[in-house]
Amino acid sequence: MNALRNKVQLIGHLGAKVELKTLESGKIVGNVNIATNESYKNQKGEKITETTWHRLVIWGKNAEILDKYTDKGSEIAVEGKISNRDYTDNDGVKRYITEIVVNEILLMGEKTAKLNQEADLPF
Repeated sequence: MNALRNKVQLIGHLGAKVELKTLESGKIVGNVNIATNESYKNQKGEKITETTWHRLVIWGKNAEILDKYTDKGSEIAVEGKISNRDYTDNDGVKRYITEIVVNEILLMGEKTAKLNQEADLPF
């Protein structure tokens, strides 16, 4: 049951191109937001769609793959864990951030399926 603790799976669309940084250690980290949608019908029977934004942190090869093969609006699936952290901004205000630290990615959509075949990618 330990494998089920703090595990998140999301399918959504990128809000922008992934932002890559190379750290002093040489490690590569990517940051991007992903939008997920949930639809339901209200009491009047009208379809309501709610969008939730999630901040993703992607390390190493996965970050490089997202940078190379995706753009704003690309559909992806991710698996990872929720991470909470805080920091103090320049004005001395304590800020809190909830992020998804990504372990696995899957590129989705018609364009991506064709690209995966052409590039012989393992996903």
